[in-house]
Amino acid sequence: MKNNILKYYGAALLAMLCWSFSFIWFKIAYKAYEPMTVILFRIAISAVILFAFSSAIKKLQKIRKEDIKLMILLSFFEPFLYFMGESFGLKYVSSTVAAVIVATIPLFTPIAAWYFYKERLSWTNVLGLTISFMGVSLVVLNKSFGFAASPLGIALEFVAVLSTIGYAVILKKLAHRYNSYTIVSWQNFIGIFMFLPFWAIFEASKTFQTPFNQEAFMAIVKLAIFASILAFLLYTYSIRNIGINKSSMFINAIPVFVAILAYFILGDELSTQKIIGICVVIAGLFLAQFKRKKRKNGRKHPVFQA
Repeated sequence: MKNNILKYYGAALLAMLCWSFSFIWFKIAYKAYEPMTVILFRIAISAVILFAFSSAIKKLQKIRKEDIKLMILLSFFEPFLYFMGESFGLKYVSSTVAAVIVATIPLFTPIAAWYFYKERLSWTNVLGLTISFMGVSLVVLNKSFGFAASPLGIALEFVAVLSTIGYAVILKKLAHRYNSYTIVSWQNFIGIFMFLPFWAIFEASKTFQTPFNQEAFMAIVKLAIFASILAFLLYTYSIRNIGINKSSMFINAIPVFVAILAYFILGDELSTQKIIGICVVIAGLFLAQFKRKKRKNGRKHPVFQA
């Protein structure tokens, strides 16, 4: 059982690492291509790869007629609405500001999980999430505890936050009926047709006029393989086994990963304040995984458990 818990948590953490890289890769892709072009290429590449791979290993399932509407709704939340918010938001705010907004997802997710699935969190879970978010703030804020960011960019990133919560709610309904390969393959495939009209109207002509940029294009390929395939497979696996709340808690690790990656790849500063914040985030994540269990004498003690 303990080994299974480590696998479930490990899958969630690795998914967050893949999504953290996406904040960096988006910035690189934007050196040559516009947001919807990046998104369309990303999900098209991921859909082709995943459909071929899933079919080859005989993991691709047929979607039942009664689940088609749910699958379309799932695709609307992610990739369509999430990528619209995240991608355009990153045009106006930095990677770290976007990451801290994304880190608010675990603070809103319990409300949705309670409303739809009656999942509950103990006071230690809530305390852990609060501490973790305080650590996130130390990572992304300056020494004066403030940052300048575009209101439009912040609003767009919050669109991504709300779409992730909607995605998680719908995903839990489908995660026990279909395997991860099927869900991610179809959500990306359907997402192509949601993005295509917008791309054709607003960016197609500019895309055809843009010279090929190898660095930017390789960033899109990485987004497709790691962020649109591997991360979603891992996250779906995690939600299926430990639920929405437990899985989404690890989203608070994204700003930590982004701060470290931005330091090594983009040359951003990694100050003492940020290092302290990273430690606080990790401590909060561990606390968030504890819940109280009754002893035989009726008293409660904290244990680490899924």
